[in-house]
Amino acid sequence: MEPLFKNNYMFFLKKHGELIAALLSGIIILTAWILEDKMPNSLWITSNLIAFVIGGFAKAKEGITNSIIYKELNVELLMIFAAIGSAIIGYWTEGAILIFIFALSGALETYTMQKSERELSALMDIQPEQALRLIHNKTELVDVEDLVIGDYILIKPGERIPADGIITKGKSSVDESALTGESIPATKQCDAEVYAGTVNLNGSLTVKISKLSKDSFVQKIMELVQSAQSEKSPSQLFIERFESKYVKIVLITVGVMLFLPHFLFGWSWTDTIYRAMILLVVASPCALVASIMPATLSAISNAARNGILFKGGVHIENLSNVKAIALDKTGTLTNGTPHVTDIHFAKEIDEHYALQVINAIEKESTHPLAQAIVNYTKEEQRRSDLLVENMQEEVGKGVSATIDGDNWVVGSGNFFNQRSDADWYNAIAEKLATEAKTVVYIAKNNEVVGLIALKDDVRNDTIKAIQSFKKAGIHTIMLTGDNETTAQAIAEEAQLDGYIANCMPADKVTEIKKLKEKYTHVAMIGDGINDAPALATADIGIAMGAGTDVALETADIILIKNKLKKITNAIQLSTRMNRIVKQNIFFSISVICVLIITNFFQLLDLPLGVLGHEGSTILVILNGLRLLR
Repeated sequence: MEPLFKNNYMFFLKKHGELIAALLSGIIILTAWILEDKMPNSLWITSNLIAFVIGGFAKAKEGITNSIIYKELNVELLMIFAAIGSAIIGYWTEGAILIFIFALSGALETYTMQKSERELSALMDIQPEQALRLIHNKTELVDVEDLVIGDYILIKPGERIPADGIITKGKSSVDESALTGESIPATKQCDAEVYAGTVNLNGSLTVKISKLSKDSFVQKIMELVQSAQSEKSPSQLFIERFESKYVKIVLITVGVMLFLPHFLFGWSWTDTIYRAMILLVVASPCALVASIMPATLSAISNAARNGILFKGGVHIENLSNVKAIALDKTGTLTNGTPHVTDIHFAKEIDEHYALQVINAIEKESTHPLAQAIVNYTKEEQRRSDLLVENMQEEVGKGVSATIDGDNWVVGSGNFFNQRSDADWYNAIAEKLATEAKTVVYIAKNNEVVGLIALKDDVRNDTIKAIQSFKKAGIHTIMLTGDNETTAQAIAEEAQLDGYIANCMPADKVTEIKKLKEKYTHVAMIGDGINDAPALATADIGIAMGAGTDVALETADIILIKNKLKKITNAIQLSTRMNRIVKQNIFFSISVICVLIITNFFQLLDLPLGVLGHEGSTILVILNGLRLLR
């Protein structure tokens, strides 16, 4: 019990320590101010000193440590100097209030960081620590970390799925909202993939483990977002470089102000030093420094919660600048799962027998089109005596084999060199191609005897996403390896601004470079290995969550749920973040300028200077926190 209490106590202090110290400092200051006339002067000074130490310890330690490590001055040191300076000239209460508000704003900034982390660590909390492992039709409760690839686990209705895997038995609805932000449960059955942390709603599932606990989908999300939080945006990097130089300028200016006004304007030494201390307070760029990071962290957390992973602040900052988006076709604009739509045979062909032959040949191939054809023909009664011999597969062309002494070929038009315009199937093939369908030719003994048409349907949300891009003034273009006819049909169906057909990976890179010359800021959306070079070339690479590992590694942004509409949400979030950052910067600089000018004309006293400076810091942090919504 005692170690547990100690751990909880330490966690509480780590989480709320800064805020508690700031509030305790404030209580001591308030008490000393109320009882100033009723307590000895020495006790009053001691009370303020205690408030200094309690409220300022965390920030003083941070400022001194960072100055030693990075050999650069920072705003924390400015605040320490200002508070000490105020105390030296007799303004103990003002100095203590400065420390209190600075500590409070620091606690608020820490809260922003913790809030951002909590949004993400919540993903960790949803992953169960134990699972029911199936062994010889019996179950045993084991730690998730002990599961290995190939293990089978039982997931009951209402339970969270403890590890990534493939369903081998059962059917259920699965709530994936914690990972994808999608509120509608997904129907899952045999061969479907499920992810750790999602909830099995209404049916028992047997799942075969496909990934170790440390490699699960939720763990990858955590790693990606934590990496994004550590990568700073260009604006943040500029502010940090500016901060050190600015602090030096302020210290030099304050040093001059300690003497120059006395000789130049005839101010008394008391007024001169007092004004210099106020300048030290109001010229500190605390609000400016806090203008960007809290807003960026809040935006990244918001995006991750809604199924959009940014790999760094630079990408969320730059996304709103995109003027053109290039899109891959298969798996991006379309579902990536072609299905048979039409089938035509020559009059003399026995259709039932031909389908048996096609099934026997295609089930040996791993090509996506072959798998779609097998799924279509699997209902045909299979002959046990159908022997496939001399099977050969040519990449990009098709499959040939000998069955019952006849040579059969199932493949693209590239397999057939000599075709007369008078052939029965030409008109059919041309019509199918104009409908964005892929045509597979069936040949028997070098004569085309059938056609199979397949289509990869455009995603349900594709057209809405494209329309939203256009409303935002973004040019859309498809880069695809498909032929001109198919590419044109898909582009028209998706309502794209343009398309480039017959694109090899190198061609996609070339087209991206051309777009960058014309539109300056270009994004590329893809999911395959062949898209990786273009994703890397674009200003912002966006990968579909179901894409290949290479695409996911190369991309700057990942759409977990494969929904293009999420890009619109991400652009809106980027625009909001940039607007809030600009608001913060303009506001903080304006406040600093006003405070410096009013101090120079002796219209500002130290308490108001402290309130104006630290109040502006708190306001910009709160403004950045709005992005969590």
